[in-house]
Amino acid sequence: MKKQISVGGVVIGGGAPVTVQSMTNTKTADVRATAAQINSLAEHGCDIARVAIPDLASADAIGEIKKLINIPLVADIHFDYKLALRSAEAGADKIRINPGNIGGEDRVRAVARMCAKKGLPIRIGVNSGSLRNELLSKHGGVTAEAMYESATEHIRLLNRFDFDDICLSAKASSVPLTVESYRLLHERTGYPLHLGVTEAGTEKMGIVKSSIGIGALLLDGIGDTIRVSLTAPPEREVVAALAILRSLGLRRGFELISCPTCGRCGIDLIPIAHEVERRLELMCRPGAREGAEALPCGWAEGVTIAVMGCVVNGPGEASRADFGIAGGDGEGVIFKKGKVVGKAPMDKLLGELFNVIERGEE
Repeated sequence: MKKQISVGGVVIGGGAPVTVQSMTNTKTADVRATAAQINSLAEHGCDIARVAIPDLASADAIGEIKKLINIPLVADIHFDYKLALRSAEAGADKIRINPGNIGGEDRVRAVARMCAKKGLPIRIGVNSGSLRNELLSKHGGVTAEAMYESATEHIRLLNRFDFDDICLSAKASSVPLTVESYRLLHERTGYPLHLGVTEAGTEKMGIVKSSIGIGALLLDGIGDTIRVSLTAPPEREVVAALAILRSLGLRRGFELISCPTCGRCGIDLIPIAHEVERRLELMCRPGAREGAEALPCGWAEGVTIAVMGCVVNGPGEASRADFGIAGGDGEGVIFKKGKVVGKAPMDKLLGELFNVIERGEE
């Protein structure tokens, strides 16, 4: 069983459910903008938010930000250990440091003592781009063994100062290197692991790389919290992370299935499928509105909705779906658990589908 840590009351590791993290892209010193973005992330399903701390003004803003949010806040520190000390004093729920650039033993000791005093965990965040030159020379470049050794060096250092409330990450932009590095950490340490493929790219390619890297590890029972890194609004990171967890059966929520298009397709399937997905995501967000009142939060747990192009791939192939639609000649059918329950012209098909969904099992 892996060690367990608590980040502002959110448990990571030790068999706890996998949590979702993201990072703001606002200027942290702008309290209202940062808090607003964190609240948006929370509304989308984020469990823990991280903020960059490039200066003392950002560290000092943490206390005010925390008054306006309801999820734990992590301070992301590079280079200046004093920023970690200031962030802990200001009320951060966890400190993230990079062993490649935080400084000497005296600085790490100061951070460890402050975090122990405040009861805060530390994430040792190893990145492939910031390994010590000595490790690169020893291992012949950036390798999984070099990443592992960087993490364990810092573990030993924190342990020397009687600190063991630790979470680990070993991120690279290379999916194979990322996966191999995390496998070593999983096999050789007992600390909870924060998974992610760093600098993964734009939303399109970043989701592909993150899904492969994070998904491969989670399928093998490796990983306790995840962050999908995208060159995109951070809310999209949360949506992608939740989709990864749902696809692996690690989070319950709606599942949208839709068929590939072919010559039999009787409806304009692609935009319809996207619109169904958009509405479902809105309906699942706390406090969201889509015309009428949103359904209660959690209503879609375990619910499968199918969007099928024709009767061949309609109620038959999608019989396991709770609700669905299939295209026809100028109209579509609406089905529930494999049985047709209604028909509607194309311009009213989605409205009727969501009427059936909202009525549920009636």
